Amino acid sequence: LRLSKVSIFLGNVVNIQTGEWKSVISGLGAGLDSFYEYLLKAFVLFGVEADLRMFQEAYALIISQLRRGRDRCVLGEGETPMYVNVDMRDGSLLNTWIDALQASFAAVQVLNGDIDEAVCIHAIYYSLWKRYDALPERYNWHLKIPDVYFYPLRPELAESTYMLYRATQNPFYLRVGFDILHSLNTFARVKCGYATVHNVVDKSLEDRMESFFLSETVKYLYLLFDVNNAVNRNEERIMFTTEGHIIPIDKRIRDPVYDAPQYFSRNHSCIAFKLDRHRPPLDQSRLAQIFRLAGIGLGFSGSNF
Repeated sequence: LRLSKVSIFLGNVVNIQTGEWKSVISGLGAGLDSFYEYLLKAFVLFGVEADLRMFQEAYALIISQLRRGRDRCVLGEGETPMYVNVDMRDGSLLNTWIDALQASFAAVQVLNGDIDEAVCIHAIYYSLWKRYDALPERYNWHLKIPDVYFYPLRPELAESTYMLYRATQNPFYLRVGFDILHSLNTFARVKCGYATVHNVVDKSLEDRMESFFLSETVKYLYLLFDVNNAVNRNEERIMFTTEGHIIPIDKRIRDPVYDAPQYFSRNHSCIAFKLDRHRPPLDQSRLAQIFRLAGIGLGFSGSNF
């Protein structure tokens, strides 16, 4: 974990021969999303505590420096919690867009046990999906319009939806999955497959389908609804890579300290989460607030979901 010599932040592009940072953007989207994911998953797979410490340090920095809005997602007053892009040199706000790859961070937060935070970041991307029936590659939250209009059938929202449903069993996330499926079948389905959406506003298409649509997007949606699938029955013994490949969690390749319950429970714990499966994870007023962030008008009613 090599940080800037003048900053505590990570950039998103580095020259691996010189160590020079080539891009000063520090955020949760393209170029950085999988890094944070793999710090945590490396610990789960191999039990090397140094990986967990690096993730915890990085996560604390994300919460303190990249997060904006009220202190708690589901409680209190103030703006909707969200994560912004900052300049790695001084931590100042660098731009006012979020990108589609950041939608996967909710799944990382689920794995970290921070369900409250995952609920909020997921809701932001779901609200964008409700507005466009797709996820623009970049969305300007200040201007409330896309900065980059195409949607190449990315899996990140489907992945986080699946992970939140597995963690909470809240049927709200089945509805989200249904909405994703309906939009894909309505606007992206073509004779020989599913096409990249060139423009999320006019729904024009491109003559291509990315491989990750089948290996990830479809996989997560399938597993979301196939609750008795062997993958779901054995979810505590497997891990998804950032590309959606399934690999086993095997004690033969882990530090044995990781498998000592008394050691782990004494040194680590998850954030408490109040589980209520009979209502949406956010109340109507907070859902409406998030939908306004996505540019959906004040007429939104949570009763529609």
